[in-house]
Amino acid sequence: MNMTTNSKVEIARLTVRQRSGMNRFFCHALMTGVSMLALSHVAMAQEATTEDEIVLDPITVEDSQTAEKGDGPVKGYVAKRSRSATKTDTPIEKTPQSISVIPADQIEDQAAGSVAEALRYTPGVVTEYRGTSNLHDEMYVRGFSYVPKYLDGLTYGEASFGQIEPYLLERVELLRGPSSILYGQANPGGVVNQTTKHPTGETSNEVELSVGTNNLYSTAGDFSGVISKEEGLSYRLVAKGITEEEVAGDIEKNRIAIMPSINWTPNVDTSLTVTAIYQNDPDAGTRGFLSAEGTLYPTENGYFPRDFYVGAYDWEESSRTQASFGYQLEHAVDETLTLRQNARYNHIEADFKSVILDNFTSAGAQVTRAAVQSGDEFDQYVIDNQAQLDLETGDFDHTVLFGVDYKYSTKDSWFGRKSLGNENWQNLSRYTGLTQLGRTSTDQHAEAWQAGVYAQDQVEFGKWNVSFGGRHDWANSDVDNYLKSTKTSQDDQAFSGRVGAVYSFDNGIAPYASYSTSFEPKVGVDQNDDAYDPVTAQQYEAGVRYAPDHGGYMITASVYQLTQQNIVSTDPADSSKTYQTGEIESRGFEIEGRANVTKNLSMIASYARINAKTVEDENPANVGLKTSNTPRDQAALWAKYTFDQGVFDGVAIGGGVRYTGVSFDRKNTTKVPDYMLFDAMLSYDLGAVSNRLDGASVQLNAVNLSDETYVSSCTVGAWACWYGPGRAVTATLKYNW
Repeated sequence: MNMTTNSKVEIARLTVRQRSGMNRFFCHALMTGVSMLALSHVAMAQEATTEDEIVLDPITVEDSQTAEKGDGPVKGYVAKRSRSATKTDTPIEKTPQSISVIPADQIEDQAAGSVAEALRYTPGVVTEYRGTSNLHDEMYVRGFSYVPKYLDGLTYGEASFGQIEPYLLERVELLRGPSSILYGQANPGGVVNQTTKHPTGETSNEVELSVGTNNLYSTAGDFSGVISKEEGLSYRLVAKGITEEEVAGDIEKNRIAIMPSINWTPNVDTSLTVTAIYQNDPDAGTRGFLSAEGTLYPTENGYFPRDFYVGAYDWEESSRTQASFGYQLEHAVDETLTLRQNARYNHIEADFKSVILDNFTSAGAQVTRAAVQSGDEFDQYVIDNQAQLDLETGDFDHTVLFGVDYKYSTKDSWFGRKSLGNENWQNLSRYTGLTQLGRTSTDQHAEAWQAGVYAQDQVEFGKWNVSFGGRHDWANSDVDNYLKSTKTSQDDQAFSGRVGAVYSFDNGIAPYASYSTSFEPKVGVDQNDDAYDPVTAQQYEAGVRYAPDHGGYMITASVYQLTQQNIVSTDPADSSKTYQTGEIESRGFEIEGRANVTKNLSMIASYARINAKTVEDENPANVGLKTSNTPRDQAALWAKYTFDQGVFDGVAIGGGVRYTGVSFDRKNTTKVPDYMLFDAMLSYDLGAVSNRLDGASVQLNAVNLSDETYVSSCTVGAWACWYGPGRAVTATLKYNW
């Protein structure tokens, strides 16, 4: 029987600083809780069937309007399908690699203000190492940074450059581990795929108003409708405007984001979605940092206040404009062959001026500050062409994917810096008298392109799902350094691959194992003037999932060993000599449980242990150093309960706790203590009061409920440290019709 995404028949089988002591208890309790969640569900299913009963398998019929798709909406917190790991619409339980999906419902319930914040309850991810600075989404995964971001499966920006408003997104997905087989050059920690909200073919509307601490005010709207049912035309318009103040210095942050999209589905075989995004941050936020002296331990004049502002009001300025236009085209030629083409153009422009903390004097009361200024203009073109073949060869069902992708980018960037001298940090001047800095540190133009061909086969036979594939890439970069009047060109090519297998038991338990690789071009030359080889990585991963067909559960436990080679290291006796002898190894364990336990109760629980360190380096002193900003232990627990009867009818209450363990700076000389944070939400469906209020609701969110003062990380020795965000409270009024 052939099945398409528009007509799907699924057979569901019924199957049976209170610190160390407190934190250890929390971690053990969390792991026990995740295990008990799964065991209790199995036990209840087994108890429901006695020896005298004959229970027939229930049949669930889903059409294209209700069935979950790998890039579509998710009901509750548990996604069952994804495209990120395979570029095909694949059940997650049949994917031999660790993946987390954060649906729009979770983003809304937790009032996440950025993609990084949306990943707060996801294991193995450091989401906000820069504390209160939220200018960029900069994520560490499994000890590696920064994991690249994708938009609807296509590269968006570079490194931390580029940030999408989360209200525009249907889901955020984290694919852990090397993924170059599908995405080309990529960080070995993983990739974050941001899926935008698309037209649904139905009419629905939503508006919301929010107010909060730090003078936060925002308004947002999400409007979907049908242009022509006969022609298969539908639209969606999503927009948000927000203004608030940063804690340090009361610096304003403002944003407007708008995303119109149109879908054309003339028949069941063809679909075209065109999406445009415009996001303007005229006041994008600060980028400063503090030091260990004053945050982890006091200066001779005490600690920095949490809202300490080191800048100057006449110089502080940060703006960013982003524009993106793309389409997703899919056509089923017949029951066997499906063709897809996804393309996108991205433009990101940013200007930044700030006064930063540069150094302490020996007395510890005075600081040296510096004025910095930068400008970046980035253009990017990405296209991905795919051919999918759904074949049967005897008892083997194949999903074969062939692809050719290409991306091209240009970037003009410059940076200037000027020392402002010494001042007492308790009596800083707020005005510099500067008008413009020269391009003293960086002034360059860079062009880069990458082309790749890839092939993948997902084979299902019996209870087995085996996938394997390979990819070859060609990459080129040219950098014009205007300060040195030099031009550097480099060509690279690399092969990457992945193989994995999953065995699915009838009770929903599915163990898996996989091996995957990645590469990243490295620009520059070694001591012999030879171009650097690409940085490569390999990962072995094994895990087990519990994902019963008939239950809203998804529990994944995994172990991995990830090794990255060809890292540039410096001769300790001569800093002018560099070698590609560095190697980092990351080993760890992760467990994540997501459950729509009942129609009223939803839960998320996670734990991660990461041991990431340098195992080879030209400088023996660096061997054994732990990766910076990577806590050894992380744990999180979130639950939401909705009342639907009695005096509390219409009330939903939620809360969570996040634990982050001890971390270190790059040289492992500065230790950042662990911390625990509490979050809460409370909402009320006003339709429970009167039918006239159907569709209206109010929601209250609190982040860091106890207003804990903590240091989120220290990166460079005792320098570059950040306070974490204090308590933030937001109230939202929403109306749907």
